Amino acid sequence: MTLPPLVDQHSHGTVDGELGVGSFETHLAAAAGSGAAPAGTTFFDSWTGLAVRRWCPPLLGMEPHCAPVSYLARRRELGAYRAARLLLRGAGIGTFLLESGARDGLSTPDELAATAGGTVLEVVRLEPLAEQVADTSGTVDAFIGNTAEALYAAAQHATAFAMGIAFCDEIPPDPREVRRAAARWLALSVRPARDRAPDPALAQHLLWSAVATGLPVQLHCADPQSLIGFLRATAGFGTDLVLLPDRPHHRRAAQLAAAFPHVYADAGPRPGETLGEAPFGKLLFSTGARALPELYVTASRLFGQAMARLAEEWVGEGICTRAEAQRIGGLIAAGTARRVYRLDAAGSGSG
Repeated sequence: MTLPPLVDQHSHGTVDGELGVGSFETHLAAAAGSGAAPAGTTFFDSWTGLAVRRWCPPLLGMEPHCAPVSYLARRRELGAYRAARLLLRGAGIGTFLLESGARDGLSTPDELAATAGGTVLEVVRLEPLAEQVADTSGTVDAFIGNTAEALYAAAQHATAFAMGIAFCDEIPPDPREVRRAAARWLALSVRPARDRAPDPALAQHLLWSAVATGLPVQLHCADPQSLIGFLRATAGFGTDLVLLPDRPHHRRAAQLAAAFPHVYADAGPRPGETLGEAPFGKLLFSTGARALPELYVTASRLFGQAMARLAEEWVGEGICTRAEAQRIGGLIAAGTARRVYRLDAAGSGSG
């Protein structure tokens, strides 16, 4: 199966600078949702580690499955920027939707575009946006007003908004409760930003405000079932919502995408988990990559392999023609994202 250049609808950027074995493995562990490897073990002995060793060495001029120390030595020999350039440009991704705003030291949209050589579009994360507003707002009135202005300004250049949310009511929160929540949050301004996640009323205010802009909104949700009332309430608003669930909730996210016309679901690099649960035009590929350019490569390769296997099965069993399988693969790889995020109409972005 030949896929079009992929649209990676959710990623976080890459780290700059050289990485030793320890720091590289730390990022591998984070990608697997784990802490440090126990003594005597390595995260190269993981599914992600095997994928890195299979797909990344050839992009740096080495044989697949080379020893991790040899791979990292080659990485250092090339230099961090050149290695990242070779990896990202070999990943098969044409458009990156990069979640920005967090103070995490990862690449900005412009920096990623320069390295990857593709189009990079910004997805504005709401929590850090609110944190930045809080840092310059001395009163509740100033915070509420400045937040509205910041959302409006962001909507002029962003492709979408994103937020982590566990639950949201079917109606916007009472303004009085929003003000009380804002006052409590501002009172914590002397603490590090990472400790100042907005409380539920304020978080829901931010989310409803983002929905009102009309831009697509990505919802990071451990279990999307808790958002069903909100999904129902926002039908007809003209704003598309994209569910990015934690595992093992991808199937339920796809089911909800099937149930609501304005809801879509992230399929990640393993579309087989969701294809039976929703129309194909409701599912979108993403890498979810953070920090390591290798993670963009492995996710795109795993996705391509998975779609090719499914296509062979479907064609072999007479479920569809090869041309139909190709079209379906193209939808999930790029077509649906281009429609949901209005990429062809936008015609702009970094890159």
